[in-house]
Formats: sequence, C-alpha cells, structure tokens
Amino acid sequence: MTITKNKPIVRVAGRRRLAVVAVTSAAALATWAILGPLAGVDFQAKQGSATIQVSGVSVFVAATAMAFAGWGLLALLERRTANARKPWTVVAVIACVLSLGSPLTGGIGIGSKLGLALLHLVVGAVVILGLRRTALSATERREP
Repeated sequence: MTITKNKPIVRVAGRRRLAVVAVTSAAALATWAILGPLAGVDFQAKQGSATIQVSGVSVFVAATAMAFAGWGLLALLERRTANARKPWTVVAVIACVLSLGSPLTGGIGIGSKLGLALLHLVVGAVVILGLRRTALSATERREP
C-alpha cells in the first residue's frame, strides 16, 4: 500500500448540488400542496390574454428548472472567477426579488398572488442557501 503525501484534496460539488435541486423541487411541491389542495388557495395567473391554472406539475418543473439554472450559473462563475460565491449570491438574490413581479402582477386574486409569491420565495431561498454552500474556491475545485 502506497501513501501519497502532498496530494491536494479536491472537492466535487455535484452530489450536493443535485441534492439541492431535489430539495428545491420537493419544497416547492410541498408548499403548493399545502397552500393549494389543503388550504384552498386557487393558483390562477394571467398569461397574455389567457388564464392558467398553476398545477403541481408546473410548480415541480419550474422549481427544478430554476435550481438547475442556478447550478449552471454557479458552475460558469466558478470557471471564470477565483471566488464565485459572492457574485453568484448577488445575482441569485436579485433574480429572486425580480421574479416576485410576475406573481404579484399576474396572479388572479390576493390568495393566488401571495401563494405564488411564496412559491417564488421558497424556491429562491432553498436555491440560494443550498447552492451557496456548495460554491468552490479556486483551490478546492478540480482543474482540468
């Protein structure tokens, strides 16, 4: 058995980030289920001239897509900067705050508006807090 000294420890964030995606999707779906079917909030929104019903499937797909988008941006910033955590967090918080405009203007009824805004905040909070913890510094990431 050979022991190698001075070999750097390399962190790979893939599994932890995938867990963040799963938790994000589950949290969004749980929030929708509690507010919608259980509490009776009717998730309706205007989309152009049409009215859409926001279903659990659309909540799951949107939350999963946003978590993967956050992961992608973090990975890109890690490749381009020495410390991606701070700029990624700033961009993610701004994106989360700006996303609140859609449910607050497009939701039909106060319950729907507040419920949709809460969904945006839940997804934003889980993605921001979860992925921020997985950000790798230049010394921690695996360089090709």
